This record gives sequence, C-alpha cells and structure tokens, in this order.
Amino acid sequence: MARHSKLQKQVLILYRHFLRAGRDKPGFVPRIHDEFRENAGIKKTDVMHIEYLLRRGQRQLEQLRDANTKQLGSFSRHDLRPRKRTLV
Repeated sequence: MARHSKLQKQVLILYRHFLRAGRDKPGFVPRIHDEFRENAGIKKTDVMHIEYLLRRGQRQLEQLRDANTKQLGSFSRHDLRPRKRTLV
C-alpha cells in the first residue's frame, strides 16, 4: 500500500469524521460521498486549493456536529472562464 502524505492523511481523517457525524442525520452520507468524490480529481500538486477545501470542510464539520443542523448549504459554482462575446 502506498504511503500517504500528511495532507492526504488529514483529508482522509476529515472524511471519516464527516461520515461519523452524518450517520445520525438522514440524507447526509450520500451528500458527503458526492462532495468528496467530486473533489477527488484535484491534482495532488494543487496544495493551496486542497488546504482551502480542508479548512472549509473543518468548518462545515463543526456545523454538522451541531445538534440544531438539519441541512447543509451549498454554493453554486460559477464558470470562471471568460465568455466569448458574439456580435449580433
């Protein structure tokens, strides 16, 4: 088995914590799986982005652990590529 970097270990630990915290709340586990799968394609060399998502995930985990939390919000993604202008 390959050895994981420190950052990879932190992500795996966060994933396990999310699964444990979401176990008692209906509908959370599939959402957790989807979110982590979606971000699994991030290149290992994109450390800044991974660290940002790790911090964001830790904040969301604290919210999920709150007994009053019933659902998690999500941000819609915007296409950051410049749009091609067409002349009509």
